[in-house]
Amino acid sequence: MSDDGYPSDGITSISTSTVPKHQHGEETPSMNFDYLKYNFKSLSRQASHENLASLSSANAEILERRFHMPNEEGLQHLKNTSPVVSKKFHKVLIANRGEIAMRIMRTAHELGLKTVAIYAYEDRLSMHRYKADESFQIAPEGKHTPVGAYLAQDDIIDIAIRRNCDAVHPGYGFLSENADFARKVEAAGLKWVGPKPETIDALGDKVKARAVATECAVPVVPGTDGPIDKLSDAHTFCNEHGFPVIIKAAMGGGGRGMRVVRSADELDSAFERARSEALSAFGDGTVFIERFLDRPKHIEVQLLGDGQGNIIHLFERDCSVQRRHQKVVEIAPAPTLDKAMRDAILADAVKIAEHVNYRNAGTAEFLVDSRGHYFIEINPRIQVEHTVTEEVTGLDLISLQLHIAAGWSLPDLHINQDRIQLRGFAIQCRVTTEDPAQGFQPDIGKIEVYRSPGGNGVRLDGGSGYTGSIITPHFDSLLVKLTCSGATFEKARRRTLASLVEFRISGVKTNMWFLQRLLSNDTFISGSCWTTFIDDTPELFTVTKFRNRAAKLLTYLGDLIANGCQIQGQVTAPGHGLEEPTLPTLLDAHGSAVNVTTAPPPGWRDVLLKSGPAAFAQAVRQHKG
Repeated sequence: MSDDGYPSDGITSISTSTVPKHQHGEETPSMNFDYLKYNFKSLSRQASHENLASLSSANAEILERRFHMPNEEGLQHLKNTSPVVSKKFHKVLIANRGEIAMRIMRTAHELGLKTVAIYAYEDRLSMHRYKADESFQIAPEGKHTPVGAYLAQDDIIDIAIRRNCDAVHPGYGFLSENADFARKVEAAGLKWVGPKPETIDALGDKVKARAVATECAVPVVPGTDGPIDKLSDAHTFCNEHGFPVIIKAAMGGGGRGMRVVRSADELDSAFERARSEALSAFGDGTVFIERFLDRPKHIEVQLLGDGQGNIIHLFERDCSVQRRHQKVVEIAPAPTLDKAMRDAILADAVKIAEHVNYRNAGTAEFLVDSRGHYFIEINPRIQVEHTVTEEVTGLDLISLQLHIAAGWSLPDLHINQDRIQLRGFAIQCRVTTEDPAQGFQPDIGKIEVYRSPGGNGVRLDGGSGYTGSIITPHFDSLLVKLTCSGATFEKARRRTLASLVEFRISGVKTNMWFLQRLLSNDTFISGSCWTTFIDDTPELFTVTKFRNRAAKLLTYLGDLIANGCQIQGQVTAPGHGLEEPTLPTLLDAHGSAVNVTTAPPPGWRDVLLKSGPAAFAQAVRQHKG
């Protein structure tokens, strides 16, 4: 991201997008010229056939005239050599928003694929819609809630069909673990970039996943044999196994629908709150109960299968730093896990995946304490924290997902377990627009300053982070994911901490000061955090005051100019010394002064107002200037 607020990650932002006019379904092409202007400047420095491959043909024509570069050869080169495209896989719809949508688009463009973005009306200014080759509003304003639009299965599939997409990538969250949606996608003749629907049924439900683990002789935390429908069933379990226990939503994840209960007095209200939250978040109020382990580590294994009998793991991640079951910081590999425990966890994860002939990417999650490890669930989708695994293995998980969905096996891709090697450590911090001093209350508003860190081993995955961005209350508060890598855990930690110090965001509150305190804590430095570490460490919440000296200086100077000096004993009156502003003289192309009191000559705006967006876009393409 540049200082002027434009995205700086290449020319995938130059998109001829289609947007609804007045009502859903009536499409008119439009060009985002601010993005185009910036990327023309960038492209003039680093144009290449590879960059051109991510452009639509209309954009390539503009670039050919502007930079005198051949487009067809460059555009076709990646398409002809892309293994995904060679499998008749040309266009993918991303059924998601924000950071993960843009992450998928970047890899899709590298593979020569066209991308289709979708967005809710309230999300119409979101950056992900401008990154895609095409973008569509899911439904007319008011038909769905902002979040409900991204859950509108039939509307999303209708867009994919009308735009001749070959596949649907769900990302994470929303519909990514919805087996019914996966079935509808496949029934429509589209590829589902994820596990088979029956696998989602078997593993996406935590109760069913526990049964699969038990069949595989993988240890699980003592819990109910099935979903709990009645409060009396919850009391029966707790009377037998004691407290503490944890109530979990059977469907979904991300900490929603979870409640820790430490006494019988808390059980009734916690049970009802968990059911209500699960129903609201996932449309299913089913819950189950497990024994709650005190101070365990949360270890998850990245899995990859091709649905043709080949399963591998990409080692583990330590996700113990959480708040209310929402991960805050993730580490790959786990820095304090001994070899025997690591080998046992990896083997059990692969065993479960092989049992169901797993296809595509997924994550097996375990709790680890002094007595052993316990399987808790499978997340049958890509994870938010997949970036740390990519950094330590050198593999692009989104690319592998798309290849597998296109029909490639792991042997076809020359990938086997022996070839997966770890390279150092990586740490991911989730930078959010939340105020830790106020119980992580989400903040909204306009980002006034956004200056990101950079350098060797620093990776940023953002969705709405740029100067001028409007943060709304409608969606998740994740602003950007900061991932830093290093040869050792300590080097990765120090690089992450330095990047957080370098980051500058103002206009909305963020959790960056909290992350700095977290990474500087002795327990984190030792790698021995547990799942309730944040809640158990109140000193992390000691507010650090940051001095925004530049903003204060500008505010002072503005007040001085507008209102005069306010210091007692000085006699400068408001407005003292100010003169009437002098208007600059505007010159035309021939050097003659322009009469600004008359109507301006006809221009591009007149074309837009008179002929509409389609004619406007065509006129710009045909313009030789």
